[in-house]
Amino acid sequence: MEVVSSTIEVRGLVKDFGTARALDGLDLDVAPGEVHGFLGPNGAGKSTTIKILCTLARPTSGTARVAGHDVTTERDRVRRNIGLVFQDTTLDNYLTGAQNLRFHAELYGVPAAAVAPRMQQVMEMVGLWDRRDSLVMTYSGGMQRRLEIARGLLHAPRVLFLDEPTVGLDPQTRTSIWEYINELKAREDITIFLTTHYMDEAEQLADRLVVMDKGVIVAEGSPRELIERYSTREVAEIRFGVGQNEAAAPRVSDLADRVEVLPDRLLLYTEDGEHALQELLGRGLRPETTLVRRATLEDVFLRLTGRTLAD
Repeated sequence: MEVVSSTIEVRGLVKDFGTARALDGLDLDVAPGEVHGFLGPNGAGKSTTIKILCTLARPTSGTARVAGHDVTTERDRVRRNIGLVFQDTTLDNYLTGAQNLRFHAELYGVPAAAVAPRMQQVMEMVGLWDRRDSLVMTYSGGMQRRLEIARGLLHAPRVLFLDEPTVGLDPQTRTSIWEYINELKAREDITIFLTTHYMDEAEQLADRLVVMDKGVIVAEGSPRELIERYSTREVAEIRFGVGQNEAAAPRVSDLADRVEVLPDRLLLYTEDGEHALQELLGRGLRPETTLVRRATLEDVFLRLTGRTLAD
């Protein structure tokens, strides 16, 4: 097996759609064995990047290599080394879980003798071995997502792309998927490339993150590094009446390192949120609600892109 220093290596990647530029000279390195989070608002270029890395789109210029293979000139080799789990399910509901995996094994040329033990291994990993002979149409949404993860692992890829793996799932099921991903990281020699709109998910799962906006990377580092670099220790959330938040902002601007005005609240970025609130009340301001919390990746995202992820 070829040894590479970066499982994913991107240099100067550009993708144009007519006069619109989706990627503008992207450089990216993903180390072997890490969970690499990919964040950005809609239109930032995330989906375009993933399509190019998975050989589903061609770049306008620049290069990208996955598992040591060029995504343009060695597409078949790239595809043999990656697994994909998309936002929307691509399972056959009229087949059983086991039949879905066997069909995938045939497509990827998994040796016949290896199919049964490998299928049991990955289905046990995601807790579905006892449901292997049930039709997929009888699976819950969370079970289908777990089966897709098992299918993506069946041919032992070196890179697993998880594109919004928990979108639309309830909080309890999301937490279960996190547990399976963490187990996967511990048991499989694999690199995971994760996109998500859930900041808590990125903070829990990713070893490293990049934040994209308008086709370029605006920040990268571990979740903790990004929070320490781009935010304060605490955030005071303050809600005044309808239409009053913007008017109140100038009166509290000196109480924090930075003040963000959102439609429904003010965010005061400070090292001591309780002190900021005491000063605010001392000036005769009476917000409807207040909350002091630690800074999160959502705050980093807001500062870097000017938008919350919900926007």
